[in-house]
Amino acid sequence: MSQSVLQPMKMAHIVFRTANYEAMLDWWTNLLGAHAVYKAEFATFLTYDDEHHRIAIINQPHLTEPRGKNISLFDHVAFTYSSLKDLLEGYKIRKAKGIVPTICINHGPTTSMYYVDPDGNRAELQVDAFATAQEGIDYMHSDEFKRNIAGKLFVPEDLIARLEAGESEESIKKLVVGEDEVMDEKQAAEFVKKLVGSNTGDSAPKETVISA
Repeated sequence: MSQSVLQPMKMAHIVFRTANYEAMLDWWTNLLGAHAVYKAEFATFLTYDDEHHRIAIINQPHLTEPRGKNISLFDHVAFTYSSLKDLLEGYKIRKAKGIVPTICINHGPTTSMYYVDPDGNRAELQVDAFATAQEGIDYMHSDEFKRNIAGKLFVPEDLIARLEAGESEESIKKLVVGEDEVMDEKQAAEFVKKLVGSNTGDSAPKETVISA
């Protein structure tokens, strides 16, 4: 019997190579409220917590546009917030800086906002719908999740208004799937394909943000 691979303790950091060095630094710093632990002409190391670096950006001016049509590549990285309030407060701050999400969607397990950096990489900022990871796993094994595994679009300002009106975070985060919103796996795949484009170089249409 083969031995199981040892699991890592945690995910440590993500590294980007870019020809848009300063633009990428500015974007990721503002997206995550990060700061530079070390900055040089060839690379900068950013963090937003007690880790020595979470994001590294490597300056490679010779690089050409990396995105083409219908190619296989890394899709996105996700960061979790501790509350819906924090996610929405961050949205307002980023919006004031000109950083807005291309897709806002309640997946069921998470309420998520997707952003696209200057190089076309996607970042998902999310809050969990459930108090524990096991509850999230149980939901993903449920018939309710199978009714719509893609999720429903939302308008951030609508969620802000509901929160300010006193509705609980648990209620706002709960995905309610109507009979006309049920999707099988094929329909969900088509929905996501139209939403994000055929590859990560294609930005989602702006109207997807407001088609709740």
